Amino acid sequence: MSNRTYVSFWARDYSEAVMLDRFERLLQTLPGSPARPKFSSLVIRAVGPAEIPLVEHDLRGVAAEAGDVIALAREQSNADCAYEVETHWDLWSRDWESGNWQRAPERLLVICHGEAYDDGVAAESGHFLADVGFEHLYTGHAGLLGSQGARSAPTDPVEAEFLALMTHEENLHEYYEKTRENIQQLLNWVQDVERALPIERYMLWSEGEQNLEARLDEILAAR
Repeated sequence: MSNRTYVSFWARDYSEAVMLDRFERLLQTLPGSPARPKFSSLVIRAVGPAEIPLVEHDLRGVAAEAGDVIALAREQSNADCAYEVETHWDLWSRDWESGNWQRAPERLLVICHGEAYDDGVAAESGHFLADVGFEHLYTGHAGLLGSQGARSAPTDPVEAEFLALMTHEENLHEYYEKTRENIQQLLNWVQDVERALPIERYMLWSEGEQNLEARLDEILAAR
């Protein structure tokens, strides 16, 4: 299973009284996808993730804006709730079969944690947590991008073929450029959130990288 990439945000003076107002402002910063520009679902959970959701709203075909999503969320406003909102944004990815690059909608999940939800998980994972897509969309495959190069010989024949293609300078250059565009979009969005909300701190992290921010900086700086 492919690793995922996340952004955690912690806000100043966070409480039940302001969490949904701030969540709306965060949702308004999302760049969206021209092909799938609106929000597609809202799931509200209480107590913890093991519990059956309180309510699930399928918003596909509704053309829901951030304000519409938050209006539904306010019907179950509580410090022991979490609010999971799904939308899409466009990222570059390389089609393994055709070899062509395409900028297409990728799922984006943004969660607002009430302070009492899941035994206070907000303190560790963030008042707001965003699943921003597969890790390789920002770091590349097999450690190829950056100063270290490929970290190990691939065991998968498809990956081996891919790495062989990347020995051609023009292919590797394109791979860098598309991946950097994905990274820059992610960083630009983080900056937009910082401008829109009283963010105390944030953290970029992933399931496969010990220090994701350093890895992204390495890819952006590589020549």
